[in-house]
Amino acid sequence: MRIWKALLILPTLFIGLQGAGATNNIDLSTVPKRASVQLTIYNSEDLTLVRERRIMSFKKGTNQLQFSWVDTLIDPTSVAIRFPRQAAAVSLVDTTFSHIRKAALVWNIESELNGEVETEISYFTSGLSWSADYTLISNQAEDSARLDGFIRVHNNSGEQYDNAQVRVVVGKINLVEKIAQLARVSINEVKKMEPGRRRNLRKDVAAKSLGLSRLMPAPAAVTEDSVVSAKQIIKEGLSEYFIYTVEGTESIPNGWSKRLRSFDAGKVPVKLQYRYRPREYGEQLVRMYLMKNDEKSGLGSTPLPNGKMSIFRTSSGGGLNYLASLPIKYVPVGDQLEVNLGNDPDVAFKLKVLAMHRDDIWLKLRRANAFKRVGDGATVLDNRARVIGWNENRVYARVIKNFSARPIEVHIRRSVGGDATLRSQLQPKRHDFNTFELTTTVATGATRELIYQVVTKQGRNSKQARLAFESATVTRPRF
Repeated sequence: MRIWKALLILPTLFIGLQGAGATNNIDLSTVPKRASVQLTIYNSEDLTLVRERRIMSFKKGTNQLQFSWVDTLIDPTSVAIRFPRQAAAVSLVDTTFSHIRKAALVWNIESELNGEVETEISYFTSGLSWSADYTLISNQAEDSARLDGFIRVHNNSGEQYDNAQVRVVVGKINLVEKIAQLARVSINEVKKMEPGRRRNLRKDVAAKSLGLSRLMPAPAAVTEDSVVSAKQIIKEGLSEYFIYTVEGTESIPNGWSKRLRSFDAGKVPVKLQYRYRPREYGEQLVRMYLMKNDEKSGLGSTPLPNGKMSIFRTSSGGGLNYLASLPIKYVPVGDQLEVNLGNDPDVAFKLKVLAMHRDDIWLKLRRANAFKRVGDGATVLDNRARVIGWNENRVYARVIKNFSARPIEVHIRRSVGGDATLRSQLQPKRHDFNTFELTTTVATGATRELIYQVVTKQGRNSKQARLAFESATVTRPRF
């Protein structure tokens, strides 16, 4: 344990009397360890709110308590002390900064009683972070899966936290000052700041302390039951934040990472779908696991944080086959979790061009300075005629061969441009202004050709060109 840790080692914590009774200092060796400590970790701003609960022994009169943050990433401007149960009898008089130790402060505390006092010390620190990872194991039929979620806490703060209650927050906050920067600002530098910047610094810290402390209840007393109880995540929705609280406590040494179970969903319904979406997945047909983050699926109590997922499938012999390991994006409650497993070697997919022709051709006749649509029965004798519009017709076939052990659903999203249409017997639906969707099912061992025609309007036939042409040829009256 480092010198400053736990605020109980001789160089960093002392409680004594000033004045005539200054020689009757309390024996520091009897100062107890933390009764409890709570860590609330935000990732978006490299910020952790730490609340330490200790039982201190005070004597009636003025007591001094020293706090040091040497070799840590604690924000010194955020350190605060309070006495939640004896606030009427014990109060903080003032705070002074040590001239002997660079990274230390001294609280002068006035007590009206002799005896033990419950004390809470809170501060912000950087260097603590968390990440999410998931393990998904599908059944052999790939229609349901077990999904386990984990929170991995990383401690590089310079301090060891023993038997800590861990809370991680999903959400984003904005701070004027970064905690890591504040932690490196010495007290002398703070004193040398211009009054305006110093006031802004204090306002920023006050805003952080006020806003976040309202969200974070004080840690409860640690009991034997809370230490040995099974880990369970409690989710609390606070505006745009979601707080995951791990039941019980965990010791997180400095420089270590600790993996905590977040949730387990035993039987999540899975929809297997094959997708062709060049903009998202490139020129390939990919296999997808689709799951809903809702209560019906055994999920849905909170968003799923972005993280990393390892995917396995149960084999016929009861073992596990590794499928993929990939990043997962943030999934709000009610949205769909989409897992891209990549190309399936048991499903062949290729494109064939079946036909191409042009129709609805428009010519500009130079001699008569007129326009003629080819195909209306008229003979064009103007050898200087110029093509100014036409429709490009292309007929495609998406050939799909399913060699897998089950029927597959295939979803195709085809971009065609704003002045194009797509025709098919599969009744395509428009996804957006220039994208159509086709869906079909291919049986086991079957080959399916998805035939569709793309009609693209070129030149005068396009909408914008036609509007410009009509606007230019309107005869305006003279006044």
